[in-house]
Amino acid sequence: MKLLTEINYLDQYATSTIKVLIDYSPKLISAILILFIGIWVIRFINSFARKIMVRRNVEPTLIEFLSDIMFWGLRIILFIAVISKLGIESSSFVAILGAAGLAVGLSLQGSLSNFAGGMLIIMFKPFKLGDTIQAQNVSGTVVDIQIFVTQLLTSNNQAIFIPNGILSNGVIVNFSQQHNRRTDLVFSVSYDTNIKDAKTILTSILDNHPKVLQHPKPDVVLAELTDSSIKFAIRAWSATSDFGEVSSDILENAKTAFDAAGISIQPFVKEFSKT
Repeated sequence: MKLLTEINYLDQYATSTIKVLIDYSPKLISAILILFIGIWVIRFINSFARKIMVRRNVEPTLIEFLSDIMFWGLRIILFIAVISKLGIESSSFVAILGAAGLAVGLSLQGSLSNFAGGMLIIMFKPFKLGDTIQAQNVSGTVVDIQIFVTQLLTSNNQAIFIPNGILSNGVIVNFSQQHNRRTDLVFSVSYDTNIKDAKTILTSILDNHPKVLQHPKPDVVLAELTDSSIKFAIRAWSATSDFGEVSSDILENAKTAFDAAGISIQPFVKEFSKT
């Protein structure tokens, strides 16, 4: 008798399960179809949007960021559509997502500051990949602009990561934004020096250097008469990419020419512009 009762229970359970599956199967099949079609549509939209941004020469960093935002935003919409098709109340789920987002936002305030800084850098473009900049007391070439940090590579091949929050709120010196750059040097020579001879030597060095631009014309001026020396200021323009080479050549050629002319350079040469 007990065995028959258990069989009846199992039979009723199986019948109920089959009935539920039959009633629920259209929703399940529809949800699965929406899921797979949605995944394909998201990939197509993402790929299509990337191609459009590439054709319009959008910054690579901005392309990656917008693509990621679009990808995950569409996935969230697809997820809500699938669970709604299955009969799950989506409004409560959206409320849970909102509360979770608020909690995460409060706990990641510093990261959100860096995120906002990254957005500002990407939108207003104070620098781009390949530019040489100085910020936060460091200088280097920009090799990567991410959403939270910017990576610089120094001249001695050290990688520096600067959080975008403080980077966007600080002073940024971009050495690469302009095509030309001026070299400012000051030479100190002894009072035994003939001023006209020294100016002639320095002017000749600037006029004969192939990478010193003649428009605007380079200047050699008497900058100051101090207690111990005569100071000459040199202002020479060159292409930004040639700045370091031009500065070094002027210093070397001036020293060689002064030695040949018997002009004594005082203990220091001050350079105002540095990479």
